[in-house]
Amino acid sequence: MTTTAEIPGKAEGHNAAGYAPLGLLIDGQWRQGAGGQTTEVINPADEQVIGHLPAAEESDIDDAIAAAERGFAVWRDTPIIERTRILMKAAVLLRERAQDIGRIMTTEQGKPLKESVNEAARIANSIEWDAQDARRIYGRIIPSEHDLQLSVHHHPVGPVAAFVPWNFPAGSPNRKIAGALAAGCSMVIKASNETPGTAVALAQCYVDAGVPAGVLNLVFGSSEMISEKLIKAPQIRFVAFTGSIPVGKQLAAMAGAEMKPTIMELGGHAPVIVCADADPRVAARRSAQAKWANAGQVCTSPSRFLVHEDIHDAFVAELVKATEELTVGNGLEPGVDVGPLANKRRLDSVTALVNDAVARGAKVEAGGRRIGDTGYFYAPTVLSNVPLDADVMRDEPFGPIAPVVAFKTIDQALQIANSLEFGLAAYAFTESAATTDVLVRGFEAGILSINHCGGSTPEAPSGGVKSSGHGREGGTEGVEAYLVTKRVSHRLRG
Repeated sequence: MTTTAEIPGKAEGHNAAGYAPLGLLIDGQWRQGAGGQTTEVINPADEQVIGHLPAAEESDIDDAIAAAERGFAVWRDTPIIERTRILMKAAVLLRERAQDIGRIMTTEQGKPLKESVNEAARIANSIEWDAQDARRIYGRIIPSEHDLQLSVHHHPVGPVAAFVPWNFPAGSPNRKIAGALAAGCSMVIKASNETPGTAVALAQCYVDAGVPAGVLNLVFGSSEMISEKLIKAPQIRFVAFTGSIPVGKQLAAMAGAEMKPTIMELGGHAPVIVCADADPRVAARRSAQAKWANAGQVCTSPSRFLVHEDIHDAFVAELVKATEELTVGNGLEPGVDVGPLANKRRLDSVTALVNDAVARGAKVEAGGRRIGDTGYFYAPTVLSNVPLDADVMRDEPFGPIAPVVAFKTIDQALQIANSLEFGLAAYAFTESAATTDVLVRGFEAGILSINHCGGSTPEAPSGGVKSSGHGREGGTEGVEAYLVTKRVSHRLRG
């Protein structure tokens, strides 16, 4: 079993920024890439280099695929009680190391330390849920002829290829790792090159818990090369992806060409319908709490606020008040509510979206500017009078922008809400059971929260419709996704 001390460079300890050394986890061993190439990891709060990430070469990916094939043969046949014990130990280690993992996460991704620590600790719940749920993977006997036994069995699908983004450096990879490993699969996971330290620390929890060599392999490097090699490899039997719609469509097409099943958890542009009977101040406060989390860099973040005209002004006033109470700064500093954006791409994109909206007649009620000239900080921004053809109303903002639009009728609000290709999350505020029924049936979304902006929970499925993807993570469905169903017909007599 690989130990923490065996991570490449670990003997030298963390650097001055408290950032751990990095490596590739292949067949139970931490190593550098075969070609010796590295890329810089940047702290988004000060734009300083905090680490050097080894890039996998094609030979490294070949090794990871072979390791996953061997690891699957071992893990699939490991008794479920033993698999559960190992995964539960990983959850314990994750909670014990949450403070350290959170600091790594904030250093490389930017979110406030309290958010990072909470993310690291919270995802232990997912490991526990999936591990226990896997103990209830039951088959069934189907009544048939008197001398024929007809049964249904569930088996792990095989080695999994997974790809995850940078916005939840612990949560996103863990949802795939926990579900796949609980089901009895092995995995090669390509985590973000921009937030690798968290993924390394997460993988180490599984290694230290006793996951056998080859069952979990973690790689970094060229997304194009790695995705093509993994998806085309015959040993890989399933593809799981979280990320943008364009990339998801590309990977789904590649997987389809190989007849491999997928989970695609893609982008969103979540509408929030605030009805006339809702309390505008409560709706604004609860919306603000969700909107500014992770600087708005959340695929389920509320991002289009459709507010009934009767309470529009009161909602905007309270949303602005809640926004102006926020402290923006380095996520490692105490009292910070909103950290920097994760990279310069996001800063440039958010700036362009706000400028476009203003040019089309939107009014800046709060924010609307970059903060300072070092680090990727952007003030949380509230926009009113936003035209529906503004880019921010059509394209996923993935940043701290809250555009508000007034509506007259529920039908009009639902038409606006459903007018885009997105169908991941949606939110609504109303005190009417009848209106709730209209909204539940009317929203085109895989996730709906009413009178709050709740996030994912281990015990319930999450996923999108339309271009926001297919398949579900979390809940019973999150383990079932990694299983294949086999029908067995057994003639008992000759």
